[in-house]
Amino acid sequence: MKILSIETATERGSVAVLHDGELLARRIQGAANHSEAILRDVRALLAEAGLSAGMLDAVAFGAGPGAFTGLRLACGLAQGIALAVGLGVVAVGSLQALALQTGAARAFVATDARMGEIYSAAFELDRDGVPTQLGEVRCSAPIDVELPPGDWFAAGSAFKVWPEVLEQGFMGRWLGIDPELMPRAEEVARLAAVAVGRGQLLAPEHAAPLYVRDKVALTTAERLARGGRA
Repeated sequence: MKILSIETATERGSVAVLHDGELLARRIQGAANHSEAILRDVRALLAEAGLSAGMLDAVAFGAGPGAFTGLRLACGLAQGIALAVGLGVVAVGSLQALALQTGAARAFVATDARMGEIYSAAFELDRDGVPTQLGEVRCSAPIDVELPPGDWFAAGSAFKVWPEVLEQGFMGRWLGIDPELMPRAEEVARLAAVAVGRGQLLAPEHAAPLYVRDKVALTTAERLARGGRA
């Protein structure tokens, strides 16, 4: 299986190539650098793996939720490469990729969504070791997060931005917390390989980001209502 993956849902972007079980990856630091560096890094990774785009089985991208600009960049690049060489695309949820990175059987992942909100979802590993999402991805205020019954390993940037609310709100139900983890292209590639094996490829024109929230800024009234400044 040969898969190129792109993950730019957060300020820590990355690209990876899964080549017959081996992973090559590169980090892109800073959201402003994603568009400048990503094509260079994709070319470099393919060259390092001894592959051309036409030799790939699929192109995958982290579909979000996350930064709108980053999601559009990853989706657009995946579509462009796939269309150019006649490949299918796999849209992998960025929170699912984060859940896989934890290695936990039960993971509750939450990332900072800005504007006083977070994205969150709970996952359990299926019999193939793939994180299966329980319910919908939510965008909510940290205080409104709903934790499913049971104990969970927690991960994601939301636990760094909102530690008191999230950690104390469900005290005693965390098996552990890693606030430093962010979605990576490596896990996007691994999940994409599973999707390809299950026949879940998309035509490039049907691939789309998972936005969850349909706005990128608050009005003055909304900021004031949340205790912010006008």
